[in-house]
Amino acid sequence: MQKKIEDYIRNIPDFPEKGIIFRDITTVLQDKDGFQLAIDSMQKELEGLEFDTVIGAESRGFIFGAPLAYNMKKAFVPVRKKGKLPCETISMKYELEYGVAELELHKDAIKPGDKVVIVDDLIATGGTIEASAKLVELLGGEVVKIVFLLELEGLKGREKLADYDVASVVKYPGK
Repeated sequence: MQKKIEDYIRNIPDFPEKGIIFRDITTVLQDKDGFQLAIDSMQKELEGLEFDTVIGAESRGFIFGAPLAYNMKKAFVPVRKKGKLPCETISMKYELEYGVAELELHKDAIKPGDKVVIVDDLIATGGTIEASAKLVELLGGEVVKIVFLLELEGLKGREKLADYDVASVVKYPGK
């Protein structure tokens, strides 16, 4: 019987605090079949979709976005934490659970009219990807789909991304 993505995910109870089940994807990545299944499953979400570029949010979005872009013969663009990109950038601040973070994108990474897919490992509160989408739109690009490997439904991140076509390979109720 073929395994599902859930079979490769390690569940760690009471981490980082009591009552939380941490969904560890390192066990997906370190298993050649699990990693291939993850990429193939995410790629299936993009079948028939016309787009130019895959964007991956630092850092686990790189892990999933780059192979998707390669497989589908698309450009790959990293969205980085502030201060990591060497050329002229635009930036976007966003709220974290305890504080504020800032993401940057090279100004020349997206051209007006580019159709963009955003990829990340996990949707929790949605702040990182909302900021990434706004950066794409500031440069004149159009976010045509957002794809996650995992979704923690209890954190309601999908609500923050209500204006976008969002897909998750695996959904977990709760946090």
